[in-house]
Amino acid sequence: MDEIVKAALRKWPTVPHCYGWLALDARGDWYMRDDRIQATGPFPRIKGSRIQHEKLVGFIHRNYLADELGAWFFQNGPQRVYVQLEAAPLVWRLDAAGEAPPRLTSHHGVPAQPRSLWLDEQGRLYADSEAGYGIVHTLDMAAAGDAVEAGHWQPQEMPFSQMPERFGYRLQPAPMGAAA
Repeated sequence: MDEIVKAALRKWPTVPHCYGWLALDARGDWYMRDDRIQATGPFPRIKGSRIQHEKLVGFIHRNYLADELGAWFFQNGPQRVYVQLEAAPLVWRLDAAGEAPPRLTSHHGVPAQPRSLWLDEQGRLYADSEAGYGIVHTLDMAAAGDAVEAGHWQPQEMPFSQMPERFGYRLQPAPMGAAA
């Protein structure tokens, strides 16, 4: 977490949390979802405005965390901005150089090795690691397929609906007492 964020938390410790305004899609792209966008439909059907400013994306990445209930958020100064997830809290990119199994790197730059791999009913590949749970980016599915064919990876099947509970994350965080 950035030092400026830690300082803001000390200065204003009781700023209310924000819900519904930030989303992460299955390709690792961030979306702003203002009141107008939220009124037109749920994420991911209606995504909102893609955040493309490199420094803002970097700030979000450095301050992207999970709470004790598995809801992921961006700590924006003193305010916790909860993130709606299309598929998983992390989006994995693969480094498939060489013969060894590919290495994973999350959309926010955290390297990892998979502990287990999972396929959902749509054929999307997910990896659980010490760094967390995420979906493999669509552009890396050929490299993932090569790892499976070479015997490096052996994914198991699991319905998508079971993944959030099994791996401890929330797709649509909501305030206590509200529908999640």
